[in-house]
Amino acid sequence: MARLLIIAHAPLASALKAIAAHTFPDEAQQLLVLDVLPDTGPEALEAQARALLPDELDDDPEVLVMTDVFGATPSNIAQRLVDGNRVRALAGVNVPMLWRTLNYAGRARLDELFARAVQGGAQGVLPIASTRPQNQAFLPGAHDQDHHHHQQ
Repeated sequence: MARLLIIAHAPLASALKAIAAHTFPDEAQQLLVLDVLPDTGPEALEAQARALLPDELDDDPEVLVMTDVFGATPSNIAQRLVDGNRVRALAGVNVPMLWRTLNYAGRARLDELFARAVQGGAQGVLPIASTRPQNQAFLPGAHDQDHHHHQQ
């Protein structure tokens, strides 16, 4: 079973862990994060990231690394960690991707977890309509404490 590491511009990695703890408290305890500060050099960041990786002798040595923006420092650090075997990385982490990944982290191998993360991230990006869907009736007072009808 794979472990999860988020490397992102500060404070996004920690914020994503807090969101994970809100919805998946047990799984979030295993989530590793590295917030990238603007004044930390790439060598120091790589050392910090490598320190978070499990040892080769661990029972569970696979790691999925998720970063925020491709080509930025967090993804460049993640790329240095990728070995094609026990560590894989992807960019564009978002909450739907994280939730999907946490949902499967305890029971999926790295390749399956990687695929589910990409799928969750992509499926989580949806347009939101500016009008209420037709099957939703207007309920006066449902969201208006003063019970005023504001539609014209």
